Amino acid sequence: MAGAYDDRDGVIWMDGKLVPWRDANVHILTHAMHYASSVFEGERAYGGKIFLSKRHSERLLKSGEMI
Repeated sequence: MAGAYDDRDGVIWMDGKLVPWRDANVHILTHAMHYASSVFEGERAYGGKIFLSKRHSERLLKSGEMI
């Protein structure tokens, strides 16, 4: 089992920079937390190349335009 997400070593990308994992917090009243007003698009890489990168990027931008 992976363990608790709030108690990890290392860094994570947040607000355009890498921050220590334990310092990566969002306020409880964040709009995205209450109303799902955010978008996410996962991209996989195989052999160092992002699979269907253009499609993923276009879908991410389109999703962002909708909210």
